[in-house]
Amino acid sequence: MLENSEVPANGGRVVEVVSDVVCPWCFIGKRRIQKALQLLGRPGIGLRWKPFQLNPGAPKEGWGRQAYRARKFGSADYAKQLEARVAAAGAGEGIDFQFDRIQLVPNTFQAHRLIWLADREGVQDAVVEKLFHSYFVAAENIGERDVLRRIGAESGISADSLDGLFSSDVGSDEVRSEELHARRLGVNGVPSFFVAGEPVAEGADAPENLAAALGPALAQCSVEGGVCG
Repeated sequence: MLENSEVPANGGRVVEVVSDVVCPWCFIGKRRIQKALQLLGRPGIGLRWKPFQLNPGAPKEGWGRQAYRARKFGSADYAKQLEARVAAAGAGEGIDFQFDRIQLVPNTFQAHRLIWLADREGVQDAVVEKLFHSYFVAAENIGERDVLRRIGAESGISADSLDGLFSSDVGSDEVRSEELHARRLGVNGVPSFFVAGEPVAEGADAPENLAAALGPALAQCSVEGGVCG
């Protein structure tokens, strides 16, 4: 079971999404899970974002993206073919991926700390949306603290809270613990979707397929709340 997967006090449920903000399929998955919830007639179901680093060994300054992609996929040409497929899928979800403009693959640990803080501030989904847009559309370096500060502030996090985050290690242990727990559960690809701590789907599948996977889990009764979702 995914840890820290509380059922909200009102007896409702959330979909927990294990993801990384440099994963283009996670951005597409965000759009598709929202469509799936619409198909289920459950647009009010919340999303809670859990950390996963695709490149935990990336240095703080990041890696050059084109060289990294060529190494990972064997050649720059093949990497571009894969990007073209992702871009086409993204266009179908209203995402204008700007792969040619992205210079770096950043270390995302600090971004996950910001997402952790945003959950406690009640603006997590807004922060995740801005992080995806910042990296994949605006081609910004989301490993830079100035970029993360701006995203946090634009999402409604106070300057004091952001100062506290970036002047200390607050949230670091929690992010590491949540990621380790996800890996121990067998998560090795993202996005992965959980309900009440239990896995229900993996990958940015079509909305109707995600809806079919999520529906039974979201309809289960909450013993604690005494109600059905």
